[in-house]
Amino acid sequence: MSKKQTIRKLLIIDDEQNMRHMLQIMTEGTGYTVVTAADGLKAIELLGENEFDFILCDVKMPNMNGMDFLRASVDCRGDATVIMMSAYGTIDLALEAMNCGAYDFISKPFKVDEVVMALRKAEERESLRRENRRLRDQLRYLEGESNFAGMVGKSQALKQVFELATKVARYNTTVLITGESGTGKELVARGIHFASPRRDQPLIPVNCGSIPEALLESELFGHVKGAFTGADRIHKGLFEEADGGTIFLDEIGELPLSLQVKLLRVLQENEIRPVGSTVTRKVDVRVVAATSKNLEDAIKQGLFREDLFYRLNVMPIKMPPLRDHPEDIPPLCHYFIERFNDKLDLSVKGVAAKAMAGLIGQQWPGNVRELENIIERAMVLSNDELLGIEVLTGHAEQLDNGSICFDEQTGFSLKKAKRIWEKNLISRALTATGGNRSRAAQMLELSFPSLLNKIKAYDIKVKK
Repeated sequence: MSKKQTIRKLLIIDDEQNMRHMLQIMTEGTGYTVVTAADGLKAIELLGENEFDFILCDVKMPNMNGMDFLRASVDCRGDATVIMMSAYGTIDLALEAMNCGAYDFISKPFKVDEVVMALRKAEERESLRRENRRLRDQLRYLEGESNFAGMVGKSQALKQVFELATKVARYNTTVLITGESGTGKELVARGIHFASPRRDQPLIPVNCGSIPEALLESELFGHVKGAFTGADRIHKGLFEEADGGTIFLDEIGELPLSLQVKLLRVLQENEIRPVGSTVTRKVDVRVVAATSKNLEDAIKQGLFREDLFYRLNVMPIKMPPLRDHPEDIPPLCHYFIERFNDKLDLSVKGVAAKAMAGLIGQQWPGNVRELENIIERAMVLSNDELLGIEVLTGHAEQLDNGSICFDEQTGFSLKKAKRIWEKNLISRALTATGGNRSRAAQMLELSFPSLLNKIKAYDIKVKK
């Protein structure tokens, strides 16, 4: 059985046990994983615990009939395709079912082939929907609209992040975003929320390192009146505020061990217990966490729970440091200059070529945030339309005497600047490897033939 067949989940809802049994045997034989329910109420419960690709639903049932199920399940059946069944089928009933969200309607008694055909049609429809989503995503990239959450950059490193975050956003999966300070972790978290089905619900950001430990439990989970001195009223915690939406736990590595246990319970049971209460409350919250710490090292030091790490690390997204995608520095500079021109009422046109070359060659320990601060400071200090080395305070010496050397003939051409930057970086890699071109290619993340072509094009002398 193929992988595609084993992941197709089907929910069959019918009050007749023989019909459920017959449909289950028939559909399992064609590759479906089947769950059954005797009425709409039981089906609603199952939808709260599982995700289904397709639903076969009878119309006439006790407790909750098929039409009521269709209306009640709008918010919990996700993208499942619904096919209605009835022995009392009329055109009016079929139209009503379609208006309530059903994809197809088949009349009882039916032949086996009719059910299989209806499911095959539903599969084709779902395949087309997925393909349309894929083509829309691809079109955005081809049109240069691959930015995610307003982030600037078209490097391969960032495109991979954007692609993964866009895909992850559709699902209710816990996400752990890691990376150095200033790389844009919060922007990605916001992008995931606003690209998700929860976009119309709250996004609640929490900095776990900025709230005193004594107050953090109450802030996250709330408290009841009289829970402690000063608790003169019921306080709703941030998890309840985020109910139906997303909570962003920034700097999760700073969370005290005592609260890590309670957060683990939230992730496992989807419930919280306010401080001073003996009653738990169910919450529907997607958790996106971020940290600049190495949590695996923190686990070894006994500072972070291993079980919590695995609960958070369901879908890891690693943000690359700015030094790993320097080709994004020119568009970032352009973006910051436009923004600060509006904010500060200035008219700076750009960065001088020599200064830009220096910016590209820096290590940027503070990443994009550091670059942003440098540009803002330079714009305040500059008296010219172009930002030069002299106003890039704190970087002037490095930019002027850095490892990337540009002559005045470079002008404002980014293509020329990139060629010089590439030549310098390849030379440094070859020096570092003692002339070993294979190792240099690995360091540069280039194919070996591409490196040889660039060595020849840039006339780089390889010292052995």
